[in-house]
Amino acid sequence: MLVTPMFPLQVAMLPGEELPLRIFEPRYAAMVSDCLAQAEALRASGSSDAAPAFGVVLISAGREVGGGDMRSDVGAMARITEAADLGDGRYRLRCVMAERIRVVEWQPDNPYPRAAVEEWPDEPGEAVDVDAIRDIEDRMVALFERIAQARGAQVVARDIVAGADASGDAAMWMYALASRLPMGQADRYAVLAAPTAAARVAALSEAVDTVTAMVEFQLSE
Repeated sequence: MLVTPMFPLQVAMLPGEELPLRIFEPRYAAMVSDCLAQAEALRASGSSDAAPAFGVVLISAGREVGGGDMRSDVGAMARITEAADLGDGRYRLRCVMAERIRVVEWQPDNPYPRAAVEEWPDEPGEAVDVDAIRDIEDRMVALFERIAQARGAQVVARDIVAGADASGDAAMWMYALASRLPMGQADRYAVLAAPTAAARVAALSEAVDTVTAMVEFQLSE
C-alpha cells in the first residue's frame, strides 16, 4: 500500500484535469521539495516510474491554509509535469490529475499531510450506455446555448464539449464532460466518488439537471 504526500484542496479535482499551483505555505513547500527529491532519486536508480506526484482530495470543511481541515477520502493523484523553484520556499507547479485513489488511512501531518492510499478504478457494475452519455452531452450543449442566448453572446456550444470522448475511455469521457460543467463542488465530488461507471452517469446527469434548474431560476428573476 502506497503512503503518499497529500494536498487537500477546496476543489474536487477530476482525472485528466490540469492543476496549476503556487506553493508558499512552509509545510507544502517541504512536500514539494520531498516529492522532487524522491523523483530525482528514482531517476538516478533507473526507475521507469520517476514522475513526482502527490494525492489531492477535497476539503469538506475548513481551509487549505493553516490546517485543521476535514478531508474527503476519494481523490486523484497529481503528477507534477513542470516545477519552478522561486526561492524562499516558494514553487510554481503545473500538474495533471491522473488515477483515482481512495484513502485507506490518514497519517500524522508531520510536517505535511500524508495518507496510505490505494488506486480505485471503477468497480464492476452495469454496462454504460453510450447513448446515455451522448444525451448528457446534448443537454450540456443546450444549457450552454441557453446561457449564451441570455447573455447575447455568440458561442458554438458544441465546441465546449467537443473532444471530451477523444480517449475512447467512458470513465475519462465522463470526467472530461464533468470538468466542463459549471457545477458545485458537492456535485463534482459525487461524480468523482461514484463507485461504478453507471453510477457516474447518474451523478453527472443529476448535476446537469441541477445546473440547468439553477440557470433557469436565475434567468426568470
